[in-house]
Amino acid sequence: MENRRRVLFVCTANSARSLMAEAILRDMAGEQFEVSSAGTQPGAPHPLALQALTAAGLPVDGLYSKSLQAMTGGHWDYVITLCDKAARECGPLPSMGQMIAWDFPDPVPGNRQATFTMVMKEIRERIGLFVMVHQKAVHRPVRYSPAGIFKALGDDNRLATLLLIQQQEELCVCELTAAMALSQPRISRYLGQLRDQVLVEDERRGQWIYYRLHPALPDWVITTLRAAREENRSELEPMLARLAAMPERPNRADCA
Repeated sequence: MENRRRVLFVCTANSARSLMAEAILRDMAGEQFEVSSAGTQPGAPHPLALQALTAAGLPVDGLYSKSLQAMTGGHWDYVITLCDKAARECGPLPSMGQMIAWDFPDPVPGNRQATFTMVMKEIRERIGLFVMVHQKAVHRPVRYSPAGIFKALGDDNRLATLLLIQQQEELCVCELTAAMALSQPRISRYLGQLRDQVLVEDERRGQWIYYRLHPALPDWVITTLRAAREENRSELEPMLARLAAMPERPNRADCA
């Protein structure tokens, strides 16, 4: 059990989304991941969140709201924020591998059991993809669904992210933020979605995490991306110009 990777889920109050994510991943792959959760402004577990977990057959014993500050003592392989507010407020922890930004609607304002159940289902689906992508010793080939690929490419920003990465071979979050003139949480969310679809892979070098196209991508996907890049030159040119003008751009030589 000592070699389990550590995952920390973060949202604002640590009362619903992050607690549900903690319970779901622990139940789904507790033998692979050590899991906890925290809040930037912690409150108390919401009764409807606990009811949704219990109705799904997931244990809730030991679930309680925790402060993010209390989680800074150890190393976390993955820190996953579950809302844009938490992504903005959760800075890098002292010892952290990869930060991933997800965004799920807050079920608390509606205060309806059906809303909590729906959000829990969405979180469970995303965590299932996370486990599939990040599980150890995966030797079976990746299977790409054309419908899933084209759904991922159907969003202009996700498509632009992929095309920029293909054109530059690899980019980090800050470079994509500068090129696309979007916030870091949004860029991280797009990259997380692309990674969940096994379209990109990441590698940490020094303080930077670089993203490149996944080496398992079939030829037809690569060809599709090249054709899309040619057809979208006018949209990409301003982004490439902003990237070229980026001050203090990460130096690959410093990471070698």
